[in-house]
Amino acid sequence: MPETHRQKILIITRNLPPLVGGMERLNWHMADELSKYAEVKVVGPKGAASLKPQQVSLSEAQLKPLPLFLLISFCKALWLVVRWRPDVILAGSGLTAPIAWLASKVCGARSVAYLHGFDITVKNKLYQRLWTPVFRNMNRVIVNSTATKNLALAAGVHGANVTIVYPGVNLPHAPQPEQNITAFKTLHRLIDKKILLSVGRLTTRKGLREFVELALPSIVQAEPNAILVVIGEVPKNSLGAGIQTVESILTQAELSGVSDHIRFLGLITEKVQLATAYEAADVHVFPVRHIPDDPEGFGMVAIEAAAHGLPTVAFATGGIVDAVRHGESGYLVEKNNYSELSLYVLQLLQQTMAEKNVLKFSQNFAWEQFGEGVFKALLETEISE
Repeated sequence: MPETHRQKILIITRNLPPLVGGMERLNWHMADELSKYAEVKVVGPKGAASLKPQQVSLSEAQLKPLPLFLLISFCKALWLVVRWRPDVILAGSGLTAPIAWLASKVCGARSVAYLHGFDITVKNKLYQRLWTPVFRNMNRVIVNSTATKNLALAAGVHGANVTIVYPGVNLPHAPQPEQNITAFKTLHRLIDKKILLSVGRLTTRKGLREFVELALPSIVQAEPNAILVVIGEVPKNSLGAGIQTVESILTQAELSGVSDHIRFLGLITEKVQLATAYEAADVHVFPVRHIPDDPEGFGMVAIEAAAHGLPTVAFATGGIVDAVRHGESGYLVEKNNYSELSLYVLQLLQQTMAEKNVLKFSQNFAWEQFGEGVFKALLETEISE
């Protein structure tokens, strides 16, 4: 991409490894991809420096308590803008947008925030009073989906200042060897099972307990070999997310008579193991609930599943409508329609979707395209007079 000089980009974010989640992966890759086009420095959480992308320099701030993280991040950002003079200051989420905006005023940099749905809808009076007006004053707001763009517009952000850049995924170079898949199934007692896979944090929004209550029993009745395999855990450092514990989900499974049809594998972050789980499964279930104050901003896990040829069945809520293409990479179901959700899951268990179409859809979401999209949005950003 042509440029007159090498840009300097300062990213300020709480969402980076060692914290675990989709936002953390996105911010890591955002720093990594932008470092191909610009000089990138990051202010991030304690522990992130040892895991940062190679071409990025990172300054740490204590993670907890949250006010201390924000204070230290602000101080470090001010130090960097005075000494380094970045061209762009980019908030990795809504949380750090005020820091990015204030710091930009010191050095005349362009202020940008990458927003997820919850960044805009979080139900907190102080946040809505102080944070939301900042979004309207940023030089540009980048959002992760059409649904998040609509939330930003409803919050008063000018449409001309909003750009959609979909998150990316790691696209595998080749399928996992058959022996890996067999070993995975053997280890977790899944030989000859129809595998429904759920990947993600165990939060209220993800709706796993409701799926176990309202969909899994009818699926098991029609397909007795069906088993729900859950990869993920309760979030430890998430802000504002309600949780569903393993115990509460298992209690519901017992009440619904499907306790023998659910398996918790805990958190898996190792790439080969996770890829094997995707490729061993028959369908990815993504029963995210429609919660107005806690929307699903995009649904990266649906793209990750597609990248391994695994179709998704999900409710058509929030940004999931951008992450699943009905009839091509899976099926979208009207929110709260668990009967139809069950029927589509059974359809995929009995007649799989064409893998080449699922894989083709995922090609639109490579991290390289994400990085190029973000950098282009940064270059197009103008400083408001």
